[in-house]
Amino acid sequence: MEFHHISVLRDESVRGLVTKADGIYVDCTLGGSGHARAVIAQLNENARFIGIDQDEAAIRTAKERLADAPCHVDIVHSNFYRLPAILAELGIDKVDGFLFDLGVSSHQLDIAERGFSYMQDAPLDMRMNPEQKFSAYDVVNTYSESELHDIISSYGEERWSKRIAQFIVKERQTKPIETTFELVSVIKKAVPAGARKDGPHPAKRTFQAIRIEVNNELGILEDTFRSAVEHLNTGGRICVITFHSLEDRITKKTFQQLAKNCICPPSLPICTCSHRAQIRTVGKAIAPSAEELEYNPRARSAKLRIAEKL
Repeated sequence: MEFHHISVLRDESVRGLVTKADGIYVDCTLGGSGHARAVIAQLNENARFIGIDQDEAAIRTAKERLADAPCHVDIVHSNFYRLPAILAELGIDKVDGFLFDLGVSSHQLDIAERGFSYMQDAPLDMRMNPEQKFSAYDVVNTYSESELHDIISSYGEERWSKRIAQFIVKERQTKPIETTFELVSVIKKAVPAGARKDGPHPAKRTFQAIRIEVNNELGILEDTFRSAVEHLNTGGRICVITFHSLEDRITKKTFQQLAKNCICPPSLPICTCSHRAQIRTVGKAIAPSAEELEYNPRARSAKLRIAEKL
């Protein structure tokens, strides 16, 4: 199946990212190459573009869709948490822009066998990198009740997390929970009927939480953003598109800390940290336009944050 993904906030992110036509730009989450092609369209033959993704399908797609790029293109099959190592391997010290499009792609949701969607029946998987051994099956069938409660509560912000964890553990005592629909059935039993009448699908938050746990999505963000800023040229930009409050909170907090001249506790009478601001935020968080939401409803929770290296 062709890698299909509608790039969210594409024009806004490219405008925020590209400041020079002959610069070096890194797309840390290639996906379907929508953002990549839009960035490359702004570059000339002296520019360099690096695309990173941990999904082999995205890598194959990028090699096809970016084959006619006018600039030099490097396509790297890896996770963006290895950003410093990837740049070193390519002989690059500083770049002019980093783009992060976080979360799961439409392609991953739409391919049933990837096991990301609660709307299609498939083996429990949710691995963004299919070569990784640890999957959603392991989380659901091996985590303790308290561990399940913690991740569903923290990563899914699910009010019924305790009951869902209890029902999962009870269900798997009979047999392992092996498919997405089996897990959906357990979640529906755990969430009271009255609570299932309104709001999103009752399994949405739990599936989000398990996916985040499987791929360590939140654990790598702050360090990666800090590494990216360290590798930016003065005037270079970092653009981050998030899709839920947890990602956005980490992005906002990291940008705020990197934009401060002092990080001493407020109780100290004088500054002793010698910390200096490394970035400045560019405008406020940008949300999709009403026009974009008409043709891509999945963009409704997206936010774009931009910062510039001082």
